[in-house]
Amino acid sequence: MSKTTLTAAVALLMAASLPVYAQTSSSSTSSSASAPSKSVSATQLQPGQIRATQMDGATVYDTQNQKVGDVKDIILDKDGKVAAVVLDVGAFLGIGGKYVAIGMNDLKITQDNNNKPRFAVDMTKDQLKAAQAYELNPRSASTGTTAPPSGSTTPPANRPNTNTTTTPGMPSKQ
Repeated sequence: MSKTTLTAAVALLMAASLPVYAQTSSSSTSSSASAPSKSVSATQLQPGQIRATQMDGATVYDTQNQKVGDVKDIILDKDGKVAAVVLDVGAFLGIGGKYVAIGMNDLKITQDNNNKPRFAVDMTKDQLKAAQAYELNPRSASTGTTAPPSGSTTPPANRPNTNTTTTPGMPSKQ
Protein backbone atom coordinates (compact mmCIF):
# COMPACT_ATOMS: atom_id res chain seq x y z
CA MET A 1 0.00 0.00 0.00
CA SER A 2 1.52 3.30 -1.00
CA LYS A 3 1.97 6.06 1.54
CA THR A 4 -0.38 8.30 -0.45
CA THR A 5 -3.15 5.69 -0.40
CA LEU A 6 -2.53 4.97 3.27
CA THR A 7 -2.63 8.68 4.11
CA ALA A 8 -5.85 9.18 2.20
CA ALA A 9 -7.45 6.13 3.82
CA VAL A 10 -6.59 7.20 7.35
CA ALA A 11 -7.62 10.81 6.67
CA LEU A 12 -10.94 9.52 5.39
CA LEU A 13 -11.28 7.29 8.43
CA MET A 14 -10.61 10.08 10.86
CA ALA A 15 -12.90 12.44 9.03
CA ALA A 16 -15.67 9.85 9.05
CA SER A 17 -15.25 9.00 12.72
CA LEU A 18 -15.45 12.58 14.01
CA PRO A 19 -18.76 14.43 14.13
CA VAL A 20 -19.08 16.85 11.28
CA TYR A 21 -20.54 20.25 12.12
CA ALA A 22 -21.35 21.61 8.70
CA GLN A 23 -23.97 24.22 8.00
CA THR A 24 -26.74 22.90 5.79
CA SER A 25 -28.28 24.96 3.08
CA SER A 26 -32.03 25.50 3.03
CA SER A 27 -32.17 26.33 -0.66
CA SER A 28 -34.08 23.98 -2.91
CA THR A 29 -31.31 23.18 -5.33
CA SER A 30 -31.19 19.61 -6.54
CA SER A 31 -28.16 17.58 -5.59
CA SER A 32 -26.42 15.37 -8.07
CA ALA A 33 -25.76 11.69 -7.39
CA SER A 34 -22.00 12.26 -7.45
CA ALA A 35 -22.00 14.96 -4.76
CA PRO A 36 -20.63 13.83 -1.39
CA SER A 37 -23.25 13.36 1.31
CA LYS A 38 -21.07 14.97 3.99
CA SER A 39 -18.39 17.56 3.67
CA VAL A 40 -15.31 17.96 5.79
CA SER A 41 -15.17 21.39 7.33
CA ALA A 42 -11.72 21.00 8.89
CA THR A 43 -8.86 22.76 7.19
CA GLN A 44 -6.09 21.30 9.33
CA LEU A 45 -5.26 18.39 11.60
CA GLN A 46 -7.64 18.40 14.57
CA PRO A 47 -6.80 17.50 18.19
CA GLY A 48 -6.84 13.74 18.64
CA GLN A 49 -6.14 13.07 14.95
CA ILE A 50 -2.96 11.53 13.59
CA ARG A 51 -1.65 11.22 10.06
CA ALA A 52 -1.16 7.74 8.61
CA THR A 53 2.29 8.78 7.41
CA GLN A 54 3.26 9.32 11.05
CA MET A 55 2.19 5.76 11.89
CA ASP A 56 3.70 4.01 8.88
CA GLY A 57 6.98 2.41 10.01
CA ALA A 58 6.80 4.01 13.47
CA THR A 59 8.50 2.22 16.35
CA VAL A 60 6.19 0.73 18.97
CA TYR A 61 7.28 0.40 22.61
CA ASP A 62 6.03 -1.59 25.59
CA THR A 63 5.27 -0.13 29.03
CA GLN A 64 8.93 -0.61 30.02
CA ASN A 65 10.04 1.64 27.13
CA GLN A 66 11.48 -1.34 25.23
CA LYS A 67 11.03 -1.52 21.46
CA VAL A 68 8.59 -4.31 20.58
CA GLY A 69 8.18 -3.73 16.86
CA ASP A 70 7.22 -1.35 14.09
CA VAL A 71 3.91 -0.42 12.48
CA LYS A 72 3.83 -2.30 9.19
CA ASP A 73 0.35 -1.47 7.93
CA ILE A 74 -3.10 -0.17 8.84
CA ILE A 75 -6.09 -2.28 7.80
CA LEU A 76 -9.38 -0.48 7.11
CA ASP A 77 -12.79 -2.12 6.96
CA LYS A 78 -15.36 -1.41 4.25
CA ASP A 79 -16.73 1.50 6.29
CA GLY A 80 -13.31 3.17 6.46
CA LYS A 81 -12.71 2.40 10.12
CA VAL A 82 -9.41 0.98 11.35
CA ALA A 83 -9.94 -2.78 11.64
CA ALA A 84 -6.37 -3.53 12.74
CA VAL A 85 -2.88 -2.12 13.06
CA VAL A 86 -0.32 -4.64 11.85
CA LEU A 87 2.99 -4.71 13.74
CA ASP A 88 6.24 -6.29 12.59
CA VAL A 89 7.53 -7.97 15.76
CA GLY A 90 10.45 -10.18 16.68
CA ALA A 91 12.71 -9.18 13.81
CA PHE A 92 16.43 -8.76 14.30
CA LEU A 93 18.04 -6.72 11.53
CA GLY A 94 14.94 -7.30 9.43
CA ILE A 95 15.09 -11.10 9.69
CA GLY A 96 12.94 -13.54 11.62
CA GLY A 97 10.00 -11.33 12.48
CA LYS A 98 6.33 -11.87 11.95
CA TYR A 99 3.28 -9.70 11.55
CA VAL A 100 0.78 -9.42 14.40
CA ALA A 101 -2.51 -7.50 14.28
CA ILE A 102 -3.68 -5.39 17.21
CA GLY A 103 -6.71 -3.17 17.58
CA MET A 104 -6.37 0.59 17.22
CA ASN A 105 -7.62 0.86 20.81
CA ASP A 106 -4.65 -1.28 21.95
CA LEU A 107 -2.23 1.31 20.57
CA LYS A 108 -1.52 4.10 23.04
CA ILE A 109 -0.51 7.33 21.31
CA THR A 110 1.29 10.04 23.25
CA GLN A 111 3.65 12.87 22.32
CA ASP A 112 7.42 12.60 22.70
CA ASN A 113 9.72 15.47 23.72
CA ASN A 114 9.77 16.75 20.12
CA ASN A 115 5.96 16.87 19.95
CA LYS A 116 5.88 13.84 17.62
CA PRO A 117 3.57 10.86 18.14
CA ARG A 118 4.93 7.99 20.24
CA PHE A 119 3.27 4.58 20.05
CA ALA A 120 3.08 2.03 22.84
CA VAL A 121 1.20 -1.16 23.72
CA ASP A 122 0.42 -2.83 27.03
CA MET A 123 2.04 -6.06 25.80
CA THR A 124 5.58 -7.36 26.02
CA LYS A 125 7.65 -8.39 23.05
CA ASP A 126 7.30 -12.03 24.13
CA GLN A 127 3.50 -11.72 24.26
CA LEU A 128 3.46 -10.23 20.78
CA LYS A 129 5.82 -12.92 19.45
CA ALA A 130 3.49 -15.58 20.89
CA ALA A 131 0.40 -13.98 19.29
CA GLN A 132 -1.13 -15.43 16.17
CA ALA A 133 0.62 -14.32 12.99
CA TYR A 134 -1.26 -12.01 10.61
CA GLU A 135 -0.95 -12.83 6.92
CA LEU A 136 -0.69 -9.54 5.00
CA ASN A 137 -0.54 -11.24 1.62
CA PRO A 138 -2.69 -14.38 1.86
CA ARG A 139 -1.75 -17.06 -0.60
CA SER A 140 -4.49 -17.90 -3.04
CA ALA A 141 -5.73 -21.45 -2.74
CA SER A 142 -5.30 -23.35 -5.95
CA THR A 143 -7.14 -26.46 -6.98
CA GLY A 144 -6.16 -29.23 -9.34
CA THR A 145 -2.90 -31.00 -9.87
CA THR A 146 0.47 -29.75 -10.83
CA ALA A 147 2.87 -31.27 -13.30
CA PRO A 148 6.45 -31.96 -12.28
CA PRO A 149 8.86 -29.25 -13.34
CA SER A 150 10.38 -29.65 -16.77
CA GLY A 151 13.84 -31.10 -16.73
CA SER A 152 13.03 -33.21 -13.67
CA THR A 153 15.61 -35.91 -13.00
CA THR A 154 13.16 -38.17 -11.17
CA PRO A 155 11.91 -40.93 -13.48
CA PRO A 156 8.17 -41.59 -13.58
CA ALA A 157 7.07 -44.30 -11.12
CA ASN A 158 5.51 -46.49 -13.81
CA ARG A 159 8.51 -46.48 -16.11
CA PRO A 160 11.71 -48.41 -15.42
CA ASN A 161 14.92 -46.48 -15.05
CA THR A 162 16.76 -46.77 -18.36
CA ASN A 163 19.81 -44.85 -17.27
CA THR A 164 22.98 -46.90 -17.54
CA THR A 165 26.32 -46.18 -16.08
CA THR A 166 29.58 -47.34 -17.44
CA THR A 167 32.74 -47.97 -15.61
CA PRO A 168 35.92 -47.23 -17.51
CA GLY A 169 37.24 -50.41 -19.05
CA MET A 170 33.94 -52.29 -18.66
CA PRO A 171 31.34 -52.80 -21.38
CA SER A 172 28.06 -51.02 -20.83
CA LYS A 173 24.86 -52.98 -20.10
CA GLN A 174 22.03 -52.45 -22.53
